[in-house]
Amino acid sequence: MNQLDLKNRVMVVTGGARGLGYAVAQRALRSGAVVALWDIDAARVERARVELSELGSVSAVAVELTDEASVEAAVQQTVTAHGAIHALVNSAGITGGNGLTWELPVDVWRRVIEVNLIGCYLTCRAVVPCMIEQGYGRIVNIASVAGKEGNPNASHYSASKAGLIGLTKSLGKELATKGVLVNAVTPAAAKTEIFDSMSQQHIDYMLSRIPMNRFLMPDEAASMIVWLTSEDCAFSTGAVFDLSGGRATY
Repeated sequence: MNQLDLKNRVMVVTGGARGLGYAVAQRALRSGAVVALWDIDAARVERARVELSELGSVSAVAVELTDEASVEAAVQQTVTAHGAIHALVNSAGITGGNGLTWELPVDVWRRVIEVNLIGCYLTCRAVVPCMIEQGYGRIVNIASVAGKEGNPNASHYSASKAGLIGLTKSLGKELATKGVLVNAVTPAAAKTEIFDSMSQQHIDYMLSRIPMNRFLMPDEAASMIVWLTSEDCAFSTGAVFDLSGGRATY
């Protein structure tokens, strides 16, 4: 494992109780960061905090990312505990299951957009002023190759991730002269608990699209994501980094 230097940096990881977020927290802690885990599942995020505390300083906040007041409270709690927020990794997300666009329930479609896109907007909106004030920040949004291509039977998920790519590009331009860099990664499927909400047919489809003929490993994703939160990432902003095993064509 290559060594990254995140000493004296405070990183917020949404969805940090499991999956890619948990892997990012592990890699960040091994690189010297202080990590604040934000997750909707209070019991699970506390369990993750206890597990990850063996690697370094970790706090846990139960937060509903689609609720502005909850996000603002999480920012205040994190800043009070750690003194600053230097990096934000927006990892929390849901798939909403699979189905044809005209057959997916409206409330399910809306919830996917709320969690995957509106939630990221709210966290960025709440954290960016802190970063501007300190003259330094790194934001990484975990989008998806589905946001580039549009997966069949996953229009809600694909649309949310396409929106997240657009948000990344706009915010990156707005902050380009303020020391705050905003980038996105577009992973192909990683075999995490999120698979539990997908049909086997959809999982097989995703695998068939990956030239490497395997799923992404969480620690592979964490390597790129954590680098993007470091000072070594100094001239990339509003960019989209591929994590698709060769699937992405642009």
